[in-house]
Amino acid sequence: MSTIEASPEVGHDEHGHDHDHPPFLAHHFDTPEQQFDSGKLGIWLFLVTEVLFFSGMFCAYAIFRALRPEVFEGCSQFLNTKLGAINTGVLLFSSLTMAWAVRCSQLEQHKGLVGTLAATLSCAMIFLGVKAIEYSHKFGMGLLPAGLFAYDPSNPHPDPAGHPPYLAYICAPFALALAGVLVWLVVSAVTGNKFQFAIAKPLSVVCLCFFVGVGLGTFLESGEESADHVDVHADPNGLATASVMLEAEESAAADAAPAIAASGAMIPVDESVLEILATDPTNVGVVSGLNALEQQTAAAGTSTVTGDGAILGAITTTEIDVMTPTTAGVFFSIYYCMTGIHAIHILAGIGVLVWLLVRAVRQDFNRQYFGPVDYVGLYWHLVDLIWIYLFPLLYLIR
Repeated sequence: MSTIEASPEVGHDEHGHDHDHPPFLAHHFDTPEQQFDSGKLGIWLFLVTEVLFFSGMFCAYAIFRALRPEVFEGCSQFLNTKLGAINTGVLLFSSLTMAWAVRCSQLEQHKGLVGTLAATLSCAMIFLGVKAIEYSHKFGMGLLPAGLFAYDPSNPHPDPAGHPPYLAYICAPFALALAGVLVWLVVSAVTGNKFQFAIAKPLSVVCLCFFVGVGLGTFLESGEESADHVDVHADPNGLATASVMLEAEESAAADAAPAIAASGAMIPVDESVLEILATDPTNVGVVSGLNALEQQTAAAGTSTVTGDGAILGAITTTEIDVMTPTTAGVFFSIYYCMTGIHAIHILAGIGVLVWLLVRAVRQDFNRQYFGPVDYVGLYWHLVDLIWIYLFPLLYLIR
């Protein structure tokens, strides 16, 4: 009987201990500091797995680029550097607003937290809007991954009526989200629900920012279309010639200009040899030396020397066909894999940022409890850091 009476007392003590915890403290933690440190360790372990995940794709990029540099030189002309630069600036600014949001949560600046989270979300949507233009433009040209690659050099900009409306497909989910948020905003305003109105108002601006990115991307893509791809599109045979190789051969030809070719131009020979030749034109050894100099100079330039010593004409530049499904298709497979998975991480970040925005409006965060904002901030900074590597590797290195 005494055992039965003692059990409720123990249970009462345990529940009494749980009631001493603040509302934000999970029952398996003793202090807010312990909860924060545990969450920080967890997010860092997760970020390590993310780094390992992207490392595999960076290794694939490095190997393929080392093996086929001419493919990168030809295919990279189709990437709009201005679009990549705009997205880089947008993500860098979003890192600033995210760090500012962490600071606002620590200082219990609830309005500032809502504003900075909304600004971070807006930057993310602008990024996706620009990326939608970039993707849809390449889809329409047939610049697809291996197995789907259908680029036609004779018709680099096919009639939009001849392919599906890729941009409309990409924008459709965001248009539905915008319509839903606007309806939510109107309903909450009519019913007088201040909490829901405070959430729907910044989210409506966030959804509109996607179409701001679409407009910005359309403007930049239309302005750069002819300038960026003129070298490849002007080729009537559909061959994308690596510009670096052409420049190297032209430079070699210029260096060999003083050399003698089969046409009988002057050979840069030593003055002492000329003096010997002038005094003894029948000297067979000097004549042989001059012939050797002629062949050596031609070999260093753009001419060829046959086995019997005859000098042929200049070597013509070789055009390399890189716009094939087995070469360019692999490049765009790597491009879509790396940038597409990064965009998926942007979408995941948008989801958790919306969750933080709802909690910020509810004023859940304070000086002792700001861990979720800090954790999401670390994730967002990693997403930005990955793009900082993707931008120069894909868009800048030619």
